[in-house]
Amino acid sequence: MLELGQGNAAPAGDLIKDVSEATFMQDVVEASQTVPVIVDFWAPWCGPCKTLGPALEAAVTAAGGAVKMAKVNVDENQMIAGQMRVQSIPTVYAFWQGQPIDGFQGAVPPSEIEDFVKRVVEAGGGEAEDGGLEEAVAAAEEMLAAGDAQSAGETFAAILEQDQENVAAFGGLARANIAMGALDQAEAVLNGTPAEFADAPEIEAARAQLELARQAEHAGPVAELRAAVAADENDHQARFDLALALHAAGEAEAAVDELLEMFRRDREWNDGAAKAQLFTIFDALPANDPVVLNGRRKLSSMIFA
Repeated sequence: MLELGQGNAAPAGDLIKDVSEATFMQDVVEASQTVPVIVDFWAPWCGPCKTLGPALEAAVTAAGGAVKMAKVNVDENQMIAGQMRVQSIPTVYAFWQGQPIDGFQGAVPPSEIEDFVKRVVEAGGGEAEDGGLEEAVAAAEEMLAAGDAQSAGETFAAILEQDQENVAAFGGLARANIAMGALDQAEAVLNGTPAEFADAPEIEAARAQLELARQAEHAGPVAELRAAVAADENDHQARFDLALALHAAGEAEAAVDELLEMFRRDREWNDGAAKAQLFTIFDALPANDPVVLNGRRKLSSMIFA
């Protein structure tokens, strides 16, 4: 559902690093004394590298710290590539206690990547436990918040390879697809979520975001809708459409304000459409978002006035 292979830059942080000849000894040989280190030899012009690299990063992230990863650009580090007898790329080696213990060449299927990472983790005497997956989920959420939906989606997918009942990963993978505009894929992810998680907050939030994204595809021009509302403040359809257009433009607070005004004027219009749309927006946002907190407070004051 999620296409792999967009870019080859290593994420920031201690878990996955870009490594040079100057830092190879510290970041690979010395670091592998305490935790296994997977080394990915790649180059910017290498097509298979663009598939393997992100998938391998996602599997390493999902291991939750039981293994680390070093990325070596062979164009910039030809000496270390020669010392390691790298004859083609991508080439991957796993180091443990200063020595290479496993490896492979070429792009391989995701299942083989998962098996490789698992072997490396076990060789180091470790195990990716539930806590590690929680850390991986948190890392993927940070990627998504930073705008790297592709890497986030790959990490969520890798987590689901290890735990097919990880509801946070299901919701995250759906939201990553939404962020990339892959709405059909997001819907497929949500439809594939185990039935017992259908009402989980993570799934409800993703479904609300998907509904809003579908609406955004048909949103009208904000300026024209503002003019229509200004011409007739009781044109509820125009105001409702304006709220949809504002949200599609990233103005969630303004959209909520229009819907609240609609509710104040006629709460029963179109079977309570304003209230329903407000709840969709609230569900799509974090519960502590100021737009949600202020919007819920204002709506409650109108309901119970």
